[in-house]
Amino acid sequence: MAEISTKPYLIRALYEWCVDSGYTPQLLVDVDDHTQVPPGFVEDGKIVLNISAGATRNLKLDNEWVLFSARFGGVSHEIAIPVGRVVAIFARENGQGLHFEPIDAADSPKPSSAPTSTPPEEPPVPPRGKPALKIVK
Repeated sequence: MAEISTKPYLIRALYEWCVDSGYTPQLLVDVDDHTQVPPGFVEDGKIVLNISAGATRNLKLDNEWVLFSARFGGVSHEIAIPVGRVVAIFARENGQGLHFEPIDAADSPKPSSAPTSTPPEEPPVPPRGKPALKIVK
């Protein structure tokens, strides 16, 4: 019998602790080809995601995947993260949480076990710099 990983249980427990404490739960994710996130927001192969109820829709933390919808630059994206790619879960306000040992990419779930939704087309890269608003009369 294969041993069940404690990692997804710890992620769910820390998520609940953050919510109960009034903190903002965040995930640090090591992005690879099995990870479905907006590429324009990935820096140095990593992305930090706010997974609070106000920032996500249909959040599902199961034993193999972290799945939800979120807006990035005003555009809705379907996010799919293999649990093995989660590097840390922590509270934004105080940094308390858990850091996990990175796993080998070969241990990540294969794309065939990915969620059934098809990945969206390549999203546009968000504009850099200050937002510009103009008064129209």
